[in-house]
Amino acid sequence: SVDCSFSQGVCDWKQDADDDFDWNPADRDRGDGYYMAVPAFVGHKKDMGRLNLLLTNLKPKSSYCLIFSYRLAGERVGKLRVFLANKKPAPVWEENKGKDEKWRTGKVEIFQGAETTNSVTFESERGKGKTGEIGVDNVILISGLCPED
Repeated sequence: SVDCSFSQGVCDWKQDADDDFDWNPADRDRGDGYYMAVPAFVGHKKDMGRLNLLLTNLKPKSSYCLIFSYRLAGERVGKLRVFLANKKPAPVWEENKGKDEKWRTGKVEIFQGAETTNSVTFESERGKGKTGEIGVDNVILISGLCPED
């Protein structure tokens, strides 16, 4: 398994140069490291911020599970989507509102066919809200299918 959380620094994260705003590091409440976040007041409605995880050395014809923590905090904060590089333009995962401010777990299956997935994109779309944030943390890639809850 590969730990791509932001405190470890073992994975290759890149800000998208063609989007409207960047994701920024935010300190965790517990003070142990940080996560990546987009505050609700950044940019204008429908603006996008994309954070790309570049994947290298994934074996063809095998499956992986991307597991991550996410939080959509605040009213009408926007949308969080996950895209796989070779599956554009439809997102493989999307969430548009949090029931509360809690962190939740998202999972995405990555099947390596003849074409290998070489990046995963976390896209934040700005909503109408002015408070809260969209956050992503603890991004882990494990080989095999996603475990059941």
